[in-house]
Amino acid sequence: MTTPSTRHLGSRARVWACAALLPLALLAACATQTPGTATVPATTAASIGTLAQPRADAPAAAPRDGTPATVHAAPSEVAAAPVPVDPLRPEVRLDLDDRSAQTDLWARVRRGFAMPDLDGELVRNREQWYATRPDYVQRMTERGGRYLFHIVEELERRGMPTELALLPFIESAFNPQAMSSAKASGMWQFIPSTGKDFSLKQNVFRDDRRDVLASTRAALDYLQKLNGMFGDWHLALAAYNWGEGSVSRAIARNQKLGLPTDYASLKMPDETAYYVPKLQAVKNIVARPADFGLTLPALRNHPYFLSVPIERDMDVAVAVRLAGMSMDEFQTLNPQMNKPVILAAGTPQVLLPYDNANRFVRSLPQHRGPLASWTAWVAPKTLRPSEAAHQIGIPEAQLREVNRIPARMLVKAGSTLLVPRGEHRQTDVPVAIADNAVMALAPDVPPLRKMSLKAGRKDTVASVAMRYRVSAVQVAQWNSVNPAYHFKPGQTVVVFVANAVKATKTARGKATAHSAATRTAAAPQRKAAGKSAYTTRAGKSVRVART
Repeated sequence: MTTPSTRHLGSRARVWACAALLPLALLAACATQTPGTATVPATTAASIGTLAQPRADAPAAAPRDGTPATVHAAPSEVAAAPVPVDPLRPEVRLDLDDRSAQTDLWARVRRGFAMPDLDGELVRNREQWYATRPDYVQRMTERGGRYLFHIVEELERRGMPTELALLPFIESAFNPQAMSSAKASGMWQFIPSTGKDFSLKQNVFRDDRRDVLASTRAALDYLQKLNGMFGDWHLALAAYNWGEGSVSRAIARNQKLGLPTDYASLKMPDETAYYVPKLQAVKNIVARPADFGLTLPALRNHPYFLSVPIERDMDVAVAVRLAGMSMDEFQTLNPQMNKPVILAAGTPQVLLPYDNANRFVRSLPQHRGPLASWTAWVAPKTLRPSEAAHQIGIPEAQLREVNRIPARMLVKAGSTLLVPRGEHRQTDVPVAIADNAVMALAPDVPPLRKMSLKAGRKDTVASVAMRYRVSAVQVAQWNSVNPAYHFKPGQTVVVFVANAVKATKTARGKATAHSAATRTAAAPQRKAAGKSAYTTRAGKSVRVART
């Protein structure tokens, strides 16, 4: 997947990047106090640093034994300075003194309103809700000010109504790290499956549903698709919330009954019924804040952040220090990181405010020592964490903590673990791992063996599960029945038990282990039959097939 700024700056991009150096120099001491505002003292073009050198050829994939392949020189090599650009308008020279940059961004949003207005009781209800919570509206709009220019630019480029720039107010209150109970994530609230449909990578190292650029691109792609399906922005928004299948069925139901098929006429869940009225209420507040006793924060018509290329793997803490900003502020612009390291092969740029971008590109060439203290290690086979830690050469507790491995779990073959680089791991992570890293765990339990028994007169899924100390759901799955099922007398019942415990059923219904004498006496029969015979109930036999 590619984001609005390409993975690596090509030769054409570097040509216009050079042309942008002079106006970017004006940003060296720019202080960003609130979203969308900045002061611009003069400085010299030299403060921007030199143009970044082209990245080396992509590294080869890691060997099967999990040892990363060497693809770059030692990290003590001096890093070249990257060139920050506006990710949506890389060809445009950035000049904060330009008159258009000093205009009100809210006015630009209002000019782009193009959806038909929705009116009614639900809209009034939501207007009242926001109007009585001015502190909430203030926090939400200030937070959204970091991203609003970028979204408006993209909407105008696509010819879409700017009301859609307000949709993250409804979805997440413009919180890019928001996570819903349905596992929807990011400021546009993509569930995992829809995120995958729109090329949002979700792996060990990053979740692009939280990526500011990638999620915005995906959300607008999805909304365009929905509008093409329904030919109506209100219905498209309903489908974004409820699903296109649900909206299509609601429309078909109304058509069959001879009823209107517009948004307000469809029978929908409450959440969807309120969805567009919420957006309309926010639109009305943006259009006329004074009517609701609210004040919107001042937002200027220029980008809040720049895109700075990442040419080498780098610890998040190092990037934060080079940019001279807090970790919290860094994460508001780069919330997609799942680990404390930025992989250049998977995250080709970070977003930084103007002044921090300038500081980053000036500080990077002066940095000495390793940029990254972490790398990736692929498990060559299924291992216990203690075995993996021994192979890597770190304490088991450290491996468990950094990779969030619970107790009594195995690391399955092919899983990617975050490990310290160390002296023998000085390589950048290749693209194949950066884009596709997975962590797969399995319970660390003894091998299971299959037992087939004849059900008694009163046996149920629940009673068999209790007898063999497994869950009713497991017994139901093993026998392809409902968890509430009552077995018929004599019916074959399958259960799986640990090899370490040869459980049987006595006449009183308690699980026991066979005595050594019983096992010895049964040996000839097992040898002859190829299966083990046990008693579950007086007169009932159990055949055990080893798996």
